[in-house]
Amino acid sequence: MGSANTQVTKTMDEKILKQALERFDAANAEDPNRELVDGKEVPSALIYGHRMSRTLDWFNPEATDELKLAVRAQHLKRWAIPRSDFPEGIKGYNQWRKAMATYHAEEAGSILRSVGLSDEAVERVQVLVRKEGRTRDADAQQVEDVACLVFLEYYFEPFVDKFNYDDAKLIDIVQKTWRKMSDQAHQAATKLNLPEREAGIVTRALAG
Repeated sequence: MGSANTQVTKTMDEKILKQALERFDAANAEDPNRELVDGKEVPSALIYGHRMSRTLDWFNPEATDELKLAVRAQHLKRWAIPRSDFPEGIKGYNQWRKAMATYHAEEAGSILRSVGLSDEAVERVQVLVRKEGRTRDADAQQVEDVACLVFLEYYFEPFVDKFNYDDAKLIDIVQKTWRKMSDQAHQAATKLNLPEREAGIVTRALAG
């Protein structure tokens, strides 16, 4: 699933790419929130970043280096701005999401400049982290696609268990997620190995 986007730079120096990913990981390793993975507690932001990268690898093996950096930085230092700092309800949630996108992009830019990435490439990664113009920008859409796939594969089941919503509410959530995804991501989502209840909800959401 190669990118149709034309706003990409040439392949960046492999050493710079490696250093940038390592520094993203070091920052995310400071997350005080923990998740149990294979019987071991790991920082939540760190494992999320790695899940994003792994999903991108199979969703689009030809991804640009800027896209690789953007997906790894999607939740960069996410714990720094708590949801509780914003009002309850959808308006407050959207304000928080916007603030987080800006923050992730700024933090990513600071790290990328520190490893010597060009201004042009830094700005491109920041655009992708913020998912700007995703209806016109194939790479920005792929950041959204990967985030949705990661949610469905790794976080939908814990979400279901945590909030105890009825099936109608869950179907509505899946349908809203589906509308944000590209046709390619829709095809990829049907191949995910989801638990029985979650798979049934997805099937019913798509049938509806």
